[in-house]
Amino acid sequence: MVLKFIYSIFIGVLLATLVGVGISAFYKSPEPPDYPTRLNFYEKPVDASESAELRAEQEKFDQVNKDFQEKNEEYNRNVSIIAIIAAIITLVVSLTFFKKLLVIADGLLLGGVLTVIYGIIRGFGSQDETFRFMVVLIGFLISLILGYIKFIKSSVKK
Repeated sequence: MVLKFIYSIFIGVLLATLVGVGISAFYKSPEPPDYPTRLNFYEKPVDASESAELRAEQEKFDQVNKDFQEKNEEYNRNVSIIAIIAAIITLVVSLTFFKKLLVIADGLLLGGVLTVIYGIIRGFGSQDETFRFMVVLIGFLISLILGYIKFIKSSVKK
């Protein structure tokens, strides 16, 4: 009994890790810009032209960094969507195809739930309040539906 429980947890954690690593492997995140080494050390500029040059370099870096932040927010939103879709597919498979193999079904169910949590966390990186709300709402609805199917509907059949 304990071994089956541990095995289900192992499958769940491994599945959620697989989804996260798979997304990372096939959908690369944007690379953050390198801070200009010249700006790393503050030295008082010798003349006004050098000061203007440093300021221009800092402004250029700030713009590149802002572009990176926007791309990263979009990336987090997309990763969240991909993770939640993978979780929904996993949950459907768990509740349909593996009904008879409870230890695997429970592991997949746990993995799907962990993947939804991963998707919600990545959704918070999108910095879009509406998207965050939608991701949490989807997670909540999935939880309600799963609870109904797994615990209430199955107990009514018995």
